[in-house]
Amino acid sequence: MNEPMLKKAMDTLEFLSQDAATRMEYDARMKHLRDEASRMNGAKAEGITEGVFREKRETARKLLALGHDVDFVVKLTELSEQEVRNLQKN
Repeated sequence: MNEPMLKKAMDTLEFLSQDAATRMEYDARMKHLRDEASRMNGAKAEGITEGVFREKRETARKLLALGHDVDFVVKLTELSEQEVRNLQKN
């Protein structure tokens, strides 16, 4: 068995062939690992989204400081008009 994936599959099959308690522990561990991976992916996606939004707000601030009108900034950054107006006030 020189193929690593085949070896891993055989090891897993051998492990799962053990008693019911061992299978339950294995299943619980696998569920925990999948849940953890899901939480990490969700956090990563949320961080990326927040970073993009932060960059859009910063771009909007710079455009407003350069004297561009609100409509132009809204079209360019895809922020809402209200968001751009709030940035303009601050």
